[in-house]
Amino acid sequence: MKKYLLFLGPPGAGKGTQAGLMSQASQYLHLSTGELLRKEVDLKTNLGIQVKEIINSGKLVNDELVLEIVRKNLLKKNKGWILDGYPRNISQANSLNKVLEDINQVLEMVFYLDVNEEILVKRLLSRGRADDNENTIRTRLNIYKETTEPLIEFYRDKNLLKYIDGDRELKIISDEIKQNMAT
Repeated sequence: MKKYLLFLGPPGAGKGTQAGLMSQASQYLHLSTGELLRKEVDLKTNLGIQVKEIINSGKLVNDELVLEIVRKNLLKKNKGWILDGYPRNISQANSLNKVLEDINQVLEMVFYLDVNEEILVKRLLSRGRADDNENTIRTRLNIYKETTEPLIEFYRDKNLLKYIDGDRELKIISDEIKQNMAT
């Protein structure tokens, strides 16, 4: 049975990791917006060329362009899909809902990986990326709180939200997600 799922959570919560694991286990498409944007650029599609120009100019890719890339991928033949990293705000969520209505797909479940901020900071610092210092991490977490966190209430009001304690062993988290997916 097809399932259409969304993974939400702050940077470092493990949503990409869990979405990838669930995608492998279920053969659902794993649609990470960052990866989708990079793929379009690498393939030198018309969308990719636009994305590259925007990124090279130092700007953020606009919502309409990201939504077009997401829509294109939602239409691919699939057994189901898992969105990871999109939507990032209420406006994007509303736009996504319109697209899903247009293509007769219904978001069935939203997994929110909840992790304490201090644990997130430690996790992100341990990745050792050049752009991961404590100030940048805290800035990204504050942006997340302002723009993305309202989606928790948005999806709770639609009875789609499943809270997942993201501060446990990988397998325990995966098992809980699988149990929820089976219902």
